[in-house]
Amino acid sequence: MTDTHDTNLPEQQTGLEEEQKAVEVSEETTVTETPAEQDAIEQPAEPMQKLTQEEILAKLKEIAQNVESTSKAEIDGLKQAFYKLHSSDVETARKQFIDNGGAPESFIMPANPQEEEFKNIMSVIKEKRSALAAEQEKQKEMNLQVKLSIIEELKELVDSPEDPNKNYAEFKKLQQQWNEVTLVPQGKVNELWKNYQLYVEKFYDLLKLNNEFREYDFKKNLEIKLHLCEAAEKLAEEPDVISAFHQLQKLHMEFRDTGPVAKELREEIWARFKAASTIVNKRHQQHFEALKEAEQQNLDQKTVICEIMEAIDYNELTNFAAWDSKTKEVIALQNKWKTIGFAPQKMNVKIFERFRKACDDFFKRKGEYFKALKEGMNENLEKKRALCERAEALKDSTDWKETTDKLVKLQKEWKAIGPVAKKHSDAIWKRFISACDHFFEQKNRAVSSQRSQEAENLEKKKAIIEKLNALSESGNEEETAAQQVRELMKEWNAVGHVPFKEKDKVYKQYHNLVDKLFAQLNMSASSKKLSNFKSSVDNMQDGDMQALYREREKLARILESMKSELHTYENNLGFLSASSQKGNSLLAEVNRKVDKLKADIELGKEKIKVIDEKIKGGSEQ
Repeated sequence: MTDTHDTNLPEQQTGLEEEQKAVEVSEETTVTETPAEQDAIEQPAEPMQKLTQEEILAKLKEIAQNVESTSKAEIDGLKQAFYKLHSSDVETARKQFIDNGGAPESFIMPANPQEEEFKNIMSVIKEKRSALAAEQEKQKEMNLQVKLSIIEELKELVDSPEDPNKNYAEFKKLQQQWNEVTLVPQGKVNELWKNYQLYVEKFYDLLKLNNEFREYDFKKNLEIKLHLCEAAEKLAEEPDVISAFHQLQKLHMEFRDTGPVAKELREEIWARFKAASTIVNKRHQQHFEALKEAEQQNLDQKTVICEIMEAIDYNELTNFAAWDSKTKEVIALQNKWKTIGFAPQKMNVKIFERFRKACDDFFKRKGEYFKALKEGMNENLEKKRALCERAEALKDSTDWKETTDKLVKLQKEWKAIGPVAKKHSDAIWKRFISACDHFFEQKNRAVSSQRSQEAENLEKKKAIIEKLNALSESGNEEETAAQQVRELMKEWNAVGHVPFKEKDKVYKQYHNLVDKLFAQLNMSASSKKLSNFKSSVDNMQDGDMQALYREREKLARILESMKSELHTYENNLGFLSASSQKGNSLLAEVNRKVDKLKADIELGKEKIKVIDEKIKGGSEQ
């Protein structure tokens, strides 16, 4: 544009009305923001998903040194990215704490030096941005006053009685000053612009420019606006649609502040610039529509995950395996959640709080279950320790049958008791089974030895049977034969147990032969009874000791009774006389009973002696 103080410019003959209307197009270039564009101004920059916390802190430190050249969207994007990583660290620490047996409500996140550094840097940035904003507001107020003074000066030029041609240079200078002053308070923009345009138009109405100067002015404005059109058209290829949109706003401001072009080109140049602007604005709007659609899809996915978490049937989680399986599912859902991007801004916090509540509820219930399980395991441990003590008290017993039954019962009780903590499980089981194994190893050795001894005893008793059989067929004298029978019976009684399956057979052979010999040799009934009693006692198992004690007690009572009865008969003998036949008969009867009682008493003593020997032999084993 021409800047001259020449007061002798030729007066314009034609086209003055065109110059006066040239500025009208500038109103058409006023930037009108679409709803999507307004959202974009408020939207933070896209989150930097791939940055680490250290990289974010480094970028923020750079921003803190140069706040005025950094957009709020970029700062917000870094802030969101940092807190997403921080939230992930918190969830990881919480899970590890709960897996280690901690209660969810007791979880406290350890101090994070990086978070403290992040807060300090953000505080510095916030202070600088606040100071910058305050400075910008102050500058806007100053710019407002400057532009108001420019308008006043334009008003004076319009009202000046001097020739407008002489004031043209001053007019262009004021235009230059107006263009150099940029930001003013938003509420004053339209009013200022209208007043400015009003006096510019009035000045052009007064100005008598020659055609040559006017054409030159239009030509320079055309060059500027063509350049702006080309710049706007290139923005269609800009990969960053957000950056393209903001660059377009600056181009609109330049287009508006550039003077008019020739009337026949005004519609064409504006249509070209407007078409390029439409493409950029459409790309910008489509970008945010796609972003909103993706955010809605993210919300839908996160809602499904929340519903899955909230639908967990805790009544089915009744054992460790069920809880472990469900925990893996929950962790998988948490990992899936981390791969999903942001939901719409108004729902992002709400959906996360819903998910976190469902997760907290799950891990709280899990903690309560395992706390109760741990208490139950402690009770089970005490019960199993008690069984160990009982088993250890029995492990050295030689009462094989009774102790075997007791240990088998203890093993059944063990199986009925629930599990114990894994760290105690092997030790407590080893303690219990060691006591049981010790007993059964001793029993097996004893039984093995006993079986060998029983086989030897069987051969000995078979030999005795052979001797009795030979004795029954021999013609020895009665007294000698009776003595041999008694010795063989004594030898038989001295021999221990035989195998159980042979016991009845050999016992029957033995008693048949003894009875036969008793009949042949007319041996006393008492000797026969004592022999039979000995055989009966010898065939009793070691586990029948209680029966022996009861039999001995019974015999002792009978013996005492017989002794008392004998004492009575012996006293009565002193009152009887043999002076009559009747007295002789009664005396003989009493004497017979006394002899029988004495024989029975001796037999009872012998039986008790047999039992005592048996009990003594059992104790020594």
